[in-house]
Amino acid sequence: MTLTRARVLRTVPGRAVVVIATIISVLAILLVAAAARNDVTITSDEGTATAEVLSADRFRSAIVFVTPDGETRSPQLGVLYPANLVPGQRIEVEYSRSDPDLVRVAGRNATTAIIPALSVVVVTWAIAGLLLVLLGRRGRRGH
Repeated sequence: MTLTRARVLRTVPGRAVVVIATIISVLAILLVAAAARNDVTITSDEGTATAEVLSADRFRSAIVFVTPDGETRSPQLGVLYPANLVPGQRIEVEYSRSDPDLVRVAGRNATTAIIPALSVVVVTWAIAGLLLVLLGRRGRRGH
């Protein structure tokens, strides 16, 4: 007797694979939605400044900048969309004047997050599909 796709999905391991893949996909989508929300917040009350990159890696870059009122800011969570920044670099940033810790690199926005998020979703479901096929094969051998 072969273990059909529907039967694999009724097993605990099959359901677990689908649930985990769904959770990862939803988180990736929420990441893009949160980035878009941050962009709206920044754009609705936008200030601009020149910042210096203090430290940088692929996922987070620490910066420091001075607002027009003379206040020095160094957002605790770094700058949004930090790709390709290097320490010591001077960059233009856009920030929310109502929340100066919400800062993005000028000219970058949530569309920067779409391709990585879609990549995560595609890879997640490719792995989930492979696992479901393997579970189906394992189920056939067990019967």
